[in-house]
Amino acid sequence: MKKTVLITGATSGIGKATAELLAEKGFVLILCGRRQERLDALQEQLKEHTKVATLSFDVRHREAVFEAIGSLPEPFSTIDILINNAGNAHGLDLIQEGSMDDWDAMLDINVKGLLYVSKAVLPQMVARKAGHIINIGSTAGKEVYPKGNVYCASKHAVDAINQGMRIDLNAHGIRVGAINPGLVETAFSEVRFKGDSTRAEKVYQGYRPLKPEDVAEIIWFTISRPPHVNIADLVVMPTDQASSTIINKK
Repeated sequence: MKKTVLITGATSGIGKATAELLAEKGFVLILCGRRQERLDALQEQLKEHTKVATLSFDVRHREAVFEAIGSLPEPFSTIDILINNAGNAHGLDLIQEGSMDDWDAMLDINVKGLLYVSKAVLPQMVARKAGHIINIGSTAGKEVYPKGNVYCASKHAVDAINQGMRIDLNAHGIRVGAINPGLVETAFSEVRFKGDSTRAEKVYQGYRPLKPEDVAEIIWFTISRPPHVNIADLVVMPTDQASSTIINKK
């Protein structure tokens, strides 16, 4: 029986690459994002490989999360795997100069959004005593770097939530793990720098960053392990990266 996977933040970057790979592997997909036109395009692209449903909502809005997930039709209503991928960074500022709107966005999406989606999906997993949750964290959840303050705090929270989920859900046979990437070349930096593409491009120059497909392959490996194997916490960086601040640029 084909497993059903729900992916948040599915229309770009790691989420999109994961959707494309899992479609090829025959998983049934529920793709979530804020922009319906991008969801529609991705559904059209992948439907020749597998069944695809789309849900358009913002993970920050609690009611929208529960309404969307509760609206899934029968063929998609049993979610076997949840990939909490939606996340963002806003700004790169000294804490005394940081924007409170940026802080709210990062905490609302990276922390509360992950919690809302998990809360909406978990009851059916607990009832079946089966399921698998992958939380996409970051190396920023393992160390703090200059001007990373609140973003790093949000990803440290994801790290703690991942550990707490694994403990609380252990008795229910639900696997929980985190994938924590370092530098991945996506639209991440363009969002962080509020559309400044020139500044964003410089983040990935002079070395070879990870690609979204690299992380997608790791997610596939993680969810394809036999039921008695749980990859609980995995950190992946490009070879040129040693830490958040040490990068071997040519």
